[in-house]
Formats: sequence, C-alpha cells, structure tokens
Amino acid sequence: MRHTPAWASLVLAIGCSTDPQGPTSPKGPELSRAMKAWTPGLLDTCPVSIHDQYSTTGPDGKLYPTWHPPVDPASGCHFGHEHGRDPQGSALGLVVGPIPFGYANEQLDQYDAALSRHEDHVGHKIEWESQIAMNVDGVPVDIRCDVLTKLHQGTHSKDAFTNNLHELVYHLKCTDGSEIHATMLSAIGRPGEFVRSCDREAHVAVGPATPANSPVGNGKRVIPDRGCLEAHVLVPAGNSSMFNTGMRESWQTSNTLRLPNNRALAHFNPYFQVVSPSRYHDPVGSSQLGRSIEICYEVESNGDRARGGACLATNNGAIAGIGFDDPRSPFNGVGRVVDINTNLIYNATGPDIWYTDPFGRNASPARFPGSIKQFVARLDNRGVPFKGPVIGGGRNYGGPGVHAPN
Repeated sequence: MRHTPAWASLVLAIGCSTDPQGPTSPKGPELSRAMKAWTPGLLDTCPVSIHDQYSTTGPDGKLYPTWHPPVDPASGCHFGHEHGRDPQGSALGLVVGPIPFGYANEQLDQYDAALSRHEDHVGHKIEWESQIAMNVDGVPVDIRCDVLTKLHQGTHSKDAFTNNLHELVYHLKCTDGSEIHATMLSAIGRPGEFVRSCDREAHVAVGPATPANSPVGNGKRVIPDRGCLEAHVLVPAGNSSMFNTGMRESWQTSNTLRLPNNRALAHFNPYFQVVSPSRYHDPVGSSQLGRSIEICYEVESNGDRARGGACLATNNGAIAGIGFDDPRSPFNGVGRVVDINTNLIYNATGPDIWYTDPFGRNASPARFPGSIKQFVARLDNRGVPFKGPVIGGGRNYGGPGVHAPN
C-alpha cells in the first residue's frame, strides 16, 4: 500500500528526484517533521501505522506523507480528512511521482533555522486536470496543458489569519513547450493579516506575524470574518443567505522563481478557492476563531439568521448538536476549485534545472544548503501570454468520516 516514486529516470529530469541528499538510518529513511504531524482524532478510525503507509521518499532522502484516500481501501478505516484528487490519475502524476507533503517546509529549517515554518497534515490539497485549453484575454488559443498542483490550505484553524507562508507544488506541461515544475513556500500577501472575503479589499490586522520574520508576498488570503457573515449570511425572513459572498475563501497566490539579481525565470499565480470553510475570523471571541456551523443555530435580536444554503444540513438550525468537527457538518472544506491563471516563462537561455531557496529566490545552477530543485523550460513564452481556466468545479472530495479539521 505504500506509495513510492516510479518512473525514476523521468522524475530525476524534472526535479522531484528520489536521490538522497541527507542522512538515512540503517533501519530506513529518516522521518521528516511532516511524518509526525497527524494523529487520529476521536472520530477517526485509522491508526497512525496505516496512515504512515501512505508515504514517499523526498529528494533529501527523508520520508514524507503523501496523498491517500479518505478511507483506507484495505482495512476500511476512516482517516477523517482528505487531500483532494488522486494524483495518480493525472498525466503528470506518472512523471513526477508521489508529492512529498512538507518538503519545502523541511528545507527551510536548513536554509534559515530562524524562520521555521511547519504546517499541519490535513491542509495539503491536490487538484489536477489534463489537456486543458488555454486562452489569451478570454480568446481560446491552440495550446493545451497538463496541470497538477498542491497547496497547503488549512481552512479549519486560525493559522492563516497571521501565517502567509504555505507550501505550494506546481507542475505544468503544455503543447507549446512551456513547462514548470516548482516546489516552494508561497508567501501569500502580508503576514499578520488577511483580506475580508465579502469585499476582497479590506485588510484585517490580526496579530504579530508568525514566523516573526516571514517575507511579504504578493497575492492575498481572502478569508471570511464576522462582519461578512452579519452582512450576507444572517438575513431577514424572506431572504436567502449569500454564503458564496460571505463565506468563500480565495487564496490568491503570486509566485516567481528568481535569480539573485531579482530577474524572473518563471511566474505563475493560481488561485485556490474554498466554498465550505469550517472557520471564520471573529475579532470579539477570545480565540478570534468562529465556527461556521454555529451560524446555522444563531438568531440575532432582530430575527436575522442563516437561511438555506449550507444550513439546510441542519434544517436551518432545527437539527441540534452538529458541532464543527461532526461529519454531518457541511462546513468541512471539501468544496474547492483552482483558477490556473497566468503561466509565464523567461528562460530562453537556460539552463532548465535550477536550485532556489524555499521561497523560489536566489536561483542557481548548483545546489546550496536548503535549496530546492526546480525545472523551467528553456524558452520565452511571453509572445503568447496564455492563461488557464478554473478546474475542480463540481467535485467533492469528502467521503465517509471526513470532517473538520480538514
């Protein structure tokens, strides 16, 4: 049942190699920090021993967790969380092999020990589509691409209120020769703050940046807050709640692989959207963490309440006792889409193999401590600045036992 990289010769060519760069134990590969990040909750029936069988060896020789289904097919036990679409079905999945969750985070420890950033296990989410049609300013062009991407997008905790560093894996291969294989910590907006979901412009300062020296990035983490829910979800009788406006999350990344002189090698900016997060920001609460399901049971003094939509799962509050981590709750983070957006390459003179720091900066043809191997095709595709469509719509990656935290 254990997933280990296949097609090693191809994998070596594009930067997800299985060649060890770090120490291993005579008893087996050294465990990454990510391998120790999950333990079953009260509602989860799979033990850690079964979960750990879904692992892969990273380029540093350490063992990392990777994709698994919500239900273990051999034992029938429930993990309680999901990681999106099975990458083995992707045209790129056969080439890049299993994705090691937390690899960029692990390299940051070596690159800058003062900037340690490790994330929980359940937030790693994969999406892919093969042979998708590209466009330029909405006009179709004769270019098709295979895309396989993974973002750590935790929508159950308060982590993303202040943390802007989230691991991103992005694989793209197109019929015009454009090709990118990148792994990095994407700095999404400013640390210590997020942007409100209902206007997508107001910046909400939450607290100190964590880690304190996190770099500022482009893009933004669009997250619902209490004001958005009061304006769009808690509504008078005769109205329907606008969950899509008040509670939708959109993590809008903007990523560039760069040389030390700041010259770009490649740029890509996928947006990762979630329609059913289990949390929102509540500035009044002691933890600043509100639970989405609780909105279904709330009635304001003027009679406003949540009506329809996701709250139909509670019969608009008539079915009592559904907590935020109950598998019956519709606010579990399983409804997601990815906007592929722009893919630009500025690498006509090569080489195609580069090593960057964990943030995609300081690209060099040679390895250095904490560096990550990247692949950028030798071309300049700015003559046809194509964009990709939205993928993942209509899919629901939930399953038996899936619940927040997810």
